[in-house]
Amino acid sequence: MKILDWYILKSFLTAFFFVVLIIVSIICIINLTEMNDKFIKHGLGAATIAKYYLYYTPYIANLVSPIMVFIATVFVTSKMASHTEIIAILSSGVSFRRMMVPYIIGASMLAVLTFLMVGWIIPNSNKFRINFELQYLKNPYTFEGRNVHFKVAPDTYIYIQDYYSGENKGYRFTIEKIENNKLKEKLKADYITWVPEKNKWRVSDYQIHKFLGMEEEIIKGKAFDTTLNLYPKDFESTYSLQESLTLNELSTYIAEQRERGKGNLEIYIIQRYTIFIYPVAIIILTLIGLIVSARKSRGGAGFQIALGFLIAFVYILFVVMSRSIALSGTTDFQIAMLVLLPNALFAAVGVILYHTVPR
Repeated sequence: MKILDWYILKSFLTAFFFVVLIIVSIICIINLTEMNDKFIKHGLGAATIAKYYLYYTPYIANLVSPIMVFIATVFVTSKMASHTEIIAILSSGVSFRRMMVPYIIGASMLAVLTFLMVGWIIPNSNKFRINFELQYLKNPYTFEGRNVHFKVAPDTYIYIQDYYSGENKGYRFTIEKIENNKLKEKLKADYITWVPEKNKWRVSDYQIHKFLGMEEEIIKGKAFDTTLNLYPKDFESTYSLQESLTLNELSTYIAEQRERGKGNLEIYIIQRYTIFIYPVAIIILTLIGLIVSARKSRGGAGFQIALGFLIAFVYILFVVMSRSIALSGTTDFQIAMLVLLPNALFAAVGVILYHTVPR
């Protein structure tokens, strides 16, 4: 790398981290102002609140990073253009394509960092953040589902009419074993209760029906303890759960829920694809920001920065719309295409704009 490359790379990364720091600080101050009453209500000390914001900061920084990298690129490049530095660079024999190299290097470094952040670091920090918000900032959660069905094994199905999460107790419990589309065994119980010291379920007031050809055997009893592929956490709040799962945990969770026959997994599938698409967005938006602001404008750097904000707003709009539509997707491929759509469109826009820049 030459001196020019180091100059551009340093300016680009410095501007990015400075802008992120400013925006995150403003968001944290606004959030603290809004949540201060709840902090006081629960009697939280300064150390507890500081710990919350320590975990909240990476989440917000990652959330704004694609837009901030775009704004940083526009700011640095438009400043160079207004000082006629770009004209001098191109006049010295350096091609525009060669000038893009330090931007690509910087964007690639941020993309790798972003991938590690969204794939592992932030989900782990979100575990504390989300638990904190559920405990102090959100209304108490109560499971309100009725007539719940679970597939706990290839041939075993569970039904619970009502479940009370505060007591870890389910009423009108049924477990059925089906082989070759024939019901072989059915257990019915008035209720089941989680026994934490044994890590098992206690089945109370039960009947076991065994079907042996044309005969039926019925066994009745008061209670017994058993292990099931079912846990109290399956009835807990799923508030922002997808944000607290690492890439590996997301894949495992989706596979487990599909094994159980559970639907409505689109938000988790979207999150998994977002982990891969987010870093790509960093590179695409960096290159578009460079192309948009490379030409010296009569309106000055202010006009190009304003244009950058406008393009960033359009990008956010496309991302929100594509994710909303992706929630109604029926296959992984459809969801992936919809999540990828904003980046694909802006990549195409970047290719078109590239042919308009000065050489």
